[in-house]
Amino acid sequence: MQRDGIDHENAQMSDIQCDFCHKPWTMERAMVEGHRGACVCSDCLTVAYAELVLHKVGSPASPEEICIMCREERDDPHWRSHMFDEALACRRCIKQAAGVLHKDRDVAWAKPAASTEK
Repeated sequence: MQRDGIDHENAQMSDIQCDFCHKPWTMERAMVEGHRGACVCSDCLTVAYAELVLHKVGSPASPEEICIMCREERDDPHWRSHMFDEALACRRCIKQAAGVLHKDRDVAWAKPAASTEK
C-alpha cells in the first residue's frame, strides 16, 4: 500500500507500506508486491508462511472478503493480520510471495522451516 499523502513525483521507499502491519519498506524489511500495489513485508510473510504452510493454521475468508494480494475470492485457507483485521491473504499468495523472496539473492530471507525439536 502507499502511504497517505505520497508525492507520486518523488516517491521514496518509505512511502510504500505493508498492508498487514503498515510498516514502511526499508533495506532491512523487504516487500513483495501483489495486485494493485498491495504489499506484504518479510516480517509478516514469515509469520503468515509459518502459520499457513507449516502449522496449517488458517481460516476461510467470509463471502464478502477477498485476498488483498491477488484480489480473488479463494477457497484456500487465509492468514489474517494480527494487527489489521481487514487484511488477509490466501495461502497461494503467501506461498508465491515466499518463493519470490526466498529466491531473491539481494534479500537475506528464507522460508521458515519446520522445527525438528521434540
